[in-house]
Amino acid sequence: MSDQRRGARRSTAGYRTSLPWRIVTSSAQYVDRRVGWDKLPVLPGLLTLLGLRVSLRQKNLHDTGHLPSVDVPDPAPPSGNHKVNRTPDGSHNDLGEPRMGMAGTRFGRNIPLDRIAPATPEDVLSRPNPRDVSRALLTRDELVAAESVNSLVAAWLQFMIRDWFSHGTSPADRPWEVPLMDDDPWPEQPMRIMRTPDDPTRDPQAPAGTPDTRVNTSSHWWDASQIYGSNETEQLQARTGELGKLRLWDGHQSPVPSDPSRDPSKVPGFWLGLAMMHDLFAREHNAICDHLHAAYPTWDDEELFQRARLVNAALLAKIHTVEWTPAVISHPTTVTGLRANWWGLAGERVHKLFGRISDSEVISGIPGGETDHYGVPYALTEEFVAVYRMHPLIRDEWHLRSADDDATLRHCTLRDISGPGALKFLESTDMTDLLYSFGTLPPGLVTLHNFPKFLQEFQRPDGHFQDLAATDILRTRELGVPRYNEFRRLLRLKPAANFLELTGNRAWAEEIEQLYEGDIEKVDLMVGLYAEKLPKGFAFSDTAFRIFILMASRRLNSDRFFNEYYTPEVYSKAGMAWIDDNSMVTVLLRHHPELRTALAGLTNAFVPWNTAGRPTG
Repeated sequence: MSDQRRGARRSTAGYRTSLPWRIVTSSAQYVDRRVGWDKLPVLPGLLTLLGLRVSLRQKNLHDTGHLPSVDVPDPAPPSGNHKVNRTPDGSHNDLGEPRMGMAGTRFGRNIPLDRIAPATPEDVLSRPNPRDVSRALLTRDELVAAESVNSLVAAWLQFMIRDWFSHGTSPADRPWEVPLMDDDPWPEQPMRIMRTPDDPTRDPQAPAGTPDTRVNTSSHWWDASQIYGSNETEQLQARTGELGKLRLWDGHQSPVPSDPSRDPSKVPGFWLGLAMMHDLFAREHNAICDHLHAAYPTWDDEELFQRARLVNAALLAKIHTVEWTPAVISHPTTVTGLRANWWGLAGERVHKLFGRISDSEVISGIPGGETDHYGVPYALTEEFVAVYRMHPLIRDEWHLRSADDDATLRHCTLRDISGPGALKFLESTDMTDLLYSFGTLPPGLVTLHNFPKFLQEFQRPDGHFQDLAATDILRTRELGVPRYNEFRRLLRLKPAANFLELTGNRAWAEEIEQLYEGDIEKVDLMVGLYAEKLPKGFAFSDTAFRIFILMASRRLNSDRFFNEYYTPEVYSKAGMAWIDDNSMVTVLLRHHPELRTALAGLTNAFVPWNTAGRPTG
């Protein structure tokens, strides 16, 4: 296998620009604007989404890597292991450009670089004040539930985000200072929100007006770095050194680790749901190691670890693609389209019988096809980060119940199960009961007036308080992501002409208009996303979905371990079979067989589970 077998596209020139494709893309945009892809039957809806994705690939991938930067050392020269193993920091995924997508490289953009708004204090702190937005439009008075899914969707999403992106630890100096109203109960005046860390690769001599950039401290690749770490030190700490396996937190129910440096409760954002997912897939890695050891008994610790990591990361990507996302956007067209991302329109059964039957990703799916960057070096984007701000998914109140008989174990709050408190629940409550409780409780809908109250008065591990809703608004402005209407224009969507057109909810329209002083162009992206009328089956907005259309497939298209290196020679035959044969349901049942009744008859573990030992229908 050559270093750049079949190669990855380096230029968008010629990418689907023939007359037939121009007709497809222009027709898709026309039909989407006039009718809406979600109002069409499945097949024409899929064709419309296909045309929109092509257009997004052509016009909404922008590289920040060419902007002025200091000299940064390249990773070590590639070795034979780099061809078949994921590196701890994500380097050498693209063998021709080893820095692409590695930890410490820049976020890309889905908007032209000259449309990135500068982060002036006036724009970041006013128009209107982010704390005022939080209090007036986001505060939850009563949970608005997303009844079609369960609360594992919230735990899963944060688990995935810990793999995908992090801007790093904010510096304590130079905080943003948000002035507060006289009636604001916040404990200190002004509210201080730490700034996003500067880009350490930025050239200090860059010309004035050069667009701002930030780096991702995680690997950009979908490589399960939240389990395996983003550098060699973290990875070595995670491993036992025997039979390829990972360390499980000290004991069967994951109490505080004996090594204080590995105490996850000291990390901002840690909560019970995140701990549950980490525990589940650390155990899944070890089960994969057992499976591979049985099939290949001569493999040593390193070989077992590397193959199991590839398999576990691919299984996570598959679960997110064909289970999690179709559950939270359960429109018939998107369910079909997302499954086609993995298996193609030929479907899972054809894949299992014959493998790939076509080079086309539409027919046979993305995994196993060609690696393609669409002319732009791969990176996750600031716009991708912005639309994944979905804290309303998380409940404030939690009713924990027994998987055996649905009996109440205790009532608790998000505050109780966050930070160090989460570890106490892991010590005192059976993991099976925790999973059952999450699987039978609905999460919140991603909408206005549904932000968890606890996260609006969140106490960080360092003791400082933070309004995460205000922080989300401020972060999007600080990072130069456009306001709602401009964001839609740049995605070739019709902007809202007025506040009622934005939301369809007259009371909300009046609230938004009052807060934004009658200027529809000032409405923040997150407010617009939360206020939108949702397509059928969606738990989040159609505008956010446009970024998913582009980036969800790009994470697979650009990663050679999901494309030309997605083979039995790299993963092993036993490893490939594991990916094909497993789902979130089988993972849960392997490690918690007591959930069999709760999961009976379900093919998607993110929809509501059976309760009290009886199917819910």
